[in-house]
Amino acid sequence: MSQLSVVTGASSGIGLELARCCAAAGHDLILAADTSLAGIEAEIESTGHIDHLEVDLATEAGVDALLARIGNRPVDNLLANAGQGLGDGFVDQDWNGIRHVIDTNVTGTLYLAHQVAQRMVRQGSGRILFTGSIAGFTPGTFQAVYNASKAFIDSFSVALRHELQDKGVSVTVLMPGATETEFFERAGMTDTKVGQSPKADPADVAKAGFKAMMDGDEHVVPGLGNKLTVAMSGVLPKGFQAEQHRRMAEPEDD
Repeated sequence: MSQLSVVTGASSGIGLELARCCAAAGHDLILAADTSLAGIEAEIESTGHIDHLEVDLATEAGVDALLARIGNRPVDNLLANAGQGLGDGFVDQDWNGIRHVIDTNVTGTLYLAHQVAQRMVRQGSGRILFTGSIAGFTPGTFQAVYNASKAFIDSFSVALRHELQDKGVSVTVLMPGATETEFFERAGMTDTKVGQSPKADPADVAKAGFKAMMDGDEHVVPGLGNKLTVAMSGVLPKGFQAEQHRRMAEPEDD
């Protein structure tokens, strides 16, 4: 019987590439995203069954809709990739935008993980992959809420892993750096140095994350430069890191 993998944020970027990884492994798929997934089957070569729904996972109703689509089927793999960014200075951001980042990256992600992890514990098996970020290691000047939300996910993932390690459930966190996706456009960051700089291939990032999940690894940081960034984050003063982040994320017209 094919494994069932649930992938969120699957319409593009890392999420779409994670879905492709699951399909290549012969998994059945349930894909969710807050934008249309119409025609997604044509995007993914799969020998398994593909189901999908457009849903806002920043809301409990959206998560409930995804859980209803899963039904009573055992989930072998949850790839919790849905995320939202937001650029500009904190006091210049719209509160609804701030709330949406928190509700997508933290609240909705945790609600989904809570429900699915309980099922996995009952069945005695399962894998969870969270998409965190190396941004979680750095004070995110002009991206403060996003970086803080990823710091939460990076930390939470490792803690949950150690809570579930004796229950047959493996938890992995994928921590990429800047990746060539729609993230910077949706976050309003195309006028920043990081928004305009070369970025990683989402296919490479997803393959690293998928492999780490299947191998049961605690975390993976794709790319040598990103590994160095994480290593230096434990050495450099936080104020220095915050100023370096300012240079990359401050809008050019500010």
